Amino acid sequence: SNTGSALSCGHRVPKGALPNNTFHVSSAGRNHVTIQFAEPEDCMLIQYIGWRMNITVIGDSACSTKEARLAETVGELLAQRGATVVCGGLGGVMESACRGAKSKGGLTVGILPGQDTSLANRWIDIPVVTGMGEARNVAVVKSARAIIAIGGGYGTLSEIAHALKNGIPIIGLNTWSLFRNDVEDDSIIRVQSAAEAVDKAIALAERRKNHEITTSRLHQDSQ
Repeated sequence: SNTGSALSCGHRVPKGALPNNTFHVSSAGRNHVTIQFAEPEDCMLIQYIGWRMNITVIGDSACSTKEARLAETVGELLAQRGATVVCGGLGGVMESACRGAKSKGGLTVGILPGQDTSLANRWIDIPVVTGMGEARNVAVVKSARAIIAIGGGYGTLSEIAHALKNGIPIIGLNTWSLFRNDVEDDSIIRVQSAAEAVDKAIALAERRKNHEITTSRLHQDSQ
């Protein structure tokens, strides 16, 4: 996880600048870098986090078979589109999405409620411990440019609320419906398939990224 954090900034690190028994960048590309450790047999491939799009998948840790299948397919499709799958790091929908992503060579990040990385499901590449309990739901939400909600209990509902309050698009698969004064609130973008969910999530995330870039440039030009 330390290597992933170091690489996320997107800079090459001179070998001589690193302490003994660490690594140097031997080659780099848009989507990955190759890391050579002190021992030749310890060469590994790490997905290059810095230029990837984060899509969070939320849902209950105790899900139905149907929801698990949907989540796994969503994970597969996100990985095939080059997105990083972010989740709460535990079981159920989270584990299924990560399993799907890993089956297609994707990168997975689990933002855990506790302080023990061993509690992450086995498909998590980068476990992030918080010690925040359910308050970590805010980090799960704000780490993404778009969110796919699959099923879910009250914890998922809280994540949906945080996302909507922060203007992060939510795509819903068999998840909560919202009503205000007996009128349905259509803030959740409802879809009928995993493929449709991923298409909408990627499109909305790209739109949000472009808006952020434009806003940043306007702010810089005004200074």
